Amino acid sequence: MSNFNFNPHITQLKESSTLWINQKARKAREEGVNITHFGFGQSPFPVHESIVNELKQYAAEKDYLPTKGLLKLRESICEYYKKFFNYDFDPERVLVGPGSKEMIFQILFLLEGPVIVPAPSWVSYGPQVSLRGKHIIKAITKLENNYKLTAAELTEVCKSLPSEQKILILNSPNNPTGAVYSDDEIQSLTEVCRSEKIIVISDEIYTMVDFSFNYKKGFQHYYPEGTIITAGLSKSHSAGGYRLGFIHIPEQMEDAIKGLSAMISETFSAVSAPIQYAAVKAYDVSNSELKEYIDKCTSIHKLAGEYLYNRFSAMEVVSSKPEGAFYLFIDFAKYKEKLSKLGINSGQELAHYLFDQVRIAVLPGDDFYYPQSSLTARVATVDYDGAAAIKKLDDNKLDDKFIENYCPKLKEGCDRLESFLKGL
Repeated sequence: MSNFNFNPHITQLKESSTLWINQKARKAREEGVNITHFGFGQSPFPVHESIVNELKQYAAEKDYLPTKGLLKLRESICEYYKKFFNYDFDPERVLVGPGSKEMIFQILFLLEGPVIVPAPSWVSYGPQVSLRGKHIIKAITKLENNYKLTAAELTEVCKSLPSEQKILILNSPNNPTGAVYSDDEIQSLTEVCRSEKIIVISDEIYTMVDFSFNYKKGFQHYYPEGTIITAGLSKSHSAGGYRLGFIHIPEQMEDAIKGLSAMISETFSAVSAPIQYAAVKAYDVSNSELKEYIDKCTSIHKLAGEYLYNRFSAMEVVSSKPEGAFYLFIDFAKYKEKLSKLGINSGQELAHYLFDQVRIAVLPGDDFYYPQSSLTARVATVDYDGAAAIKKLDDNKLDDKFIENYCPKLKEGCDRLESFLKGL
């Protein structure tokens, strides 16, 4: 027992579920256990050679860069988002950080008001809010709406909250469901946000992993004065380990820009200089080979998501059909009685059983704020060799055979799950 005192907001936290399941699955594989890893959402594709070459060229850069980030990078981000998203960004309102995850944390630390999160949502929103000494307000969404927050649901949540400023964190394309909000859905939500004094943190880390290839959707078009946007290189550019993201603050929140600049100067100071220089190439609108590469990666993500959706649906394991990102949020409600006979009555118990007995790694739905009693889980669709798969893309038809030949662990995981369910 320690005689020392620590901040309870931190000591009561557990390690991020996504990172924990990744380490657990990797350890099992190192020990020779054949695990299908549906637990961790890291893009499997190599970083494009144009970015890698740029990183090599600037490897000797060692000086601290401006707190907001390299000006050329911030300008490139603005040009990129104007071309592909039709967003009007100002480089003076863009701040670069070590991943969008850190930038969400920083802005949550700065903003006042209760934080509303649709359930299911990404695992780290809740812990980040807890570090601020607050708790998230869950807005439970429904499968029939593809787990997307509706204007009516948001209005209902606001009834129990004071009339002061509120914060909504919304992620589209969505982790863990793969859902993408349409223009009409976004417009309906913005009407509520305006009337209820809600600031939107629009987590757009997956926006280029949109299976429609139509990126010109977003709160920025309909609610620019109240929308904060975060994004980065980890998902679309397959560069999670580069740890580079950014945040854009609307001009109506000038104090937030000043506050974030001060926080950055007193915390991480600046992102690695070589990484920032390399990121200029990542956001170069004239880099057509890179854009083509991103589109090819997205095509494989789409195929993998649809393959798993169809396999799960055939097993009567239900989910919404993924429209982007690389996840499905699956529900085993059909098997509730049969699973109960095995002592499985919650998502946590289901995830542990699947790992230990079926050799499939998933994350339970309650890690994403869904009710503990629900037999839900998140499945990531990226357990394959991305370098090998993308090499075969141009010479093969994109169909189930492509997945079975070049993403065999996805088929293997489905086969194991199907065998398990048939044996209940």
